[in-house]
Amino acid sequence: MRAPDPELGPKLARALGRVDLILHAGDLVNMSVLDALEAPEVLAVAGNMDDHVVTHSLPAKRIIQVEEIRIGLIHGWGSPMGLSGRVMKEFEEVDVIVFGHSHRPTNIVKNGILLFNPGSYGRGILGSGTVGVLTVDHGVQGEIIRL
Repeated sequence: MRAPDPELGPKLARALGRVDLILHAGDLVNMSVLDALEAPEVLAVAGNMDDHVVTHSLPAKRIIQVEEIRIGLIHGWGSPMGLSGRVMKEFEEVDVIVFGHSHRPTNIVKNGILLFNPGSYGRGILGSGTVGVLTVDHGVQGEIIRL
């Protein structure tokens, strides 16, 4: 089991500032990643690269209510092509869908739903070196932040 980057928590705190909630869209690899995240509340779903402890501890998808905003949280699957369409079919009556899998940042509105993929903390062949922030204040707005 590989430990998360020891700079993960501090680096995210510097990039994001104070946040009330962290959502993780899967591919934690192991549960120790959640311990490194610094926020009053951390919610996550399992991804396809996660070990058996993660996949047995976390749901595949969930809905989170933040004020008046309903957020669907899911990892995703399959090709990056058509990923947003596939994850949209997994939820009804949500305002936002936060997803992962492709490791490619996405911040678009489709059919009135904000489709938000923060990318990935790590860099590399598939990594984007990005995180995302959702601001909920009489609606919701997404922002992708490069680390």
